[in-house]
Amino acid sequence: MLGLLKIVGLGVLVASALVATSLAHAEDVKLMDGVTPRPNDTRMTAAGAFKKDPPWVIGMSDFGVNANTWTVQVAHEAENAAAKDKRISKFILLDAGFDQKKQVADIEDLIAQHVDAIIVQPVTSTSANASIAKAVAAGIPVILHTGRIDSDAYTTEIQGGAEHFGKVMGDWLVKTVGDNGKIWVLRGLAGHPEDTNRYNGLLESLKGTHVQIIAEEHGDWQYDKAKKLCETLYLNNPQVDGIWSSGADMTRACVDVFKQFGTPIPPISGEGNNGYFGQWITDGFKSISPEYSPAQGAAGVRAAVDLLEGKQLYKRYVYNPDGWDRDKAAKYYRDDLTANVWWPSELPEDKLKEYYGKK
Repeated sequence: MLGLLKIVGLGVLVASALVATSLAHAEDVKLMDGVTPRPNDTRMTAAGAFKKDPPWVIGMSDFGVNANTWTVQVAHEAENAAAKDKRISKFILLDAGFDQKKQVADIEDLIAQHVDAIIVQPVTSTSANASIAKAVAAGIPVILHTGRIDSDAYTTEIQGGAEHFGKVMGDWLVKTVGDNGKIWVLRGLAGHPEDTNRYNGLLESLKGTHVQIIAEEHGDWQYDKAKKLCETLYLNNPQVDGIWSSGADMTRACVDVFKQFGTPIPPISGEGNNGYFGQWITDGFKSISPEYSPAQGAAGVRAAVDLLEGKQLYKRYVYNPDGWDRDKAAKYYRDDLTANVWWPSELPEDKLKEYYGKK
């Protein structure tokens, strides 16, 4: 009997050690600064579930590489991370161009090419669900980021907290304009989950206040479209106490409009963009910068590599950093680089100068 107890006890110890080892794998994974497992969600991939010997081919389905300057840099960050890992023999980047059907076809194409992992930035919350499920069923891990889907068929996701992002700006704006303030709302790309969830964060900030949204428009996170919108809004009603802007390219556009009309710039939210940082530092208007690093592209590549190495990952990771003030923005601002670079970045100095150096 004593011998049996020893065997059972040894079995418990071995099982405990295996559990501890698997947890250590998950806890020791470093995807990106500020990225942590989602609280209260302990689901993990099975140890070794996607382990494959290199070389590896990794595919990426982007919702729209040229959506704006931020998405361009996400692609650069992903490509750079893949190029640094010599075990990745090929990195295939496909651009859906905001087309749901194109994204489905792109993922199907990557499956047909027998890639070893697929990174997906979804066009909408439903557009890629069936294709993602098909990839996972074929033994291909799918890493999701920059937009949630209403399915959990993916392998793991790394999500900047869109509601958190919107609420960081909303809380600051409510505090700045006061309980009866009148605000404009500049949203991103209509239908994109990131736009919807950032806006939901703003609505949380407005609960229990008397702040009024006197204008609400979609600027698609683009400078040119937002500049036309802000010009129209200003000409229709320039009496605005503050502006909630879902992205820094739109912020830059609105700041330029107020400067164009020679009137004070109202409090306006921004984002970690070099051009906006330059405006903020020079013009001194009231602002806050939520952090939303384009290095999420690199984090997606690292997640794919971790899975192919046989490591365990949590099902869901979150990225909810604090907002930046002007002093922190000044530490990142680079006068020698164009307005199109976003912070924080993992691109090395030579790539920053190649892509964003002023000519």
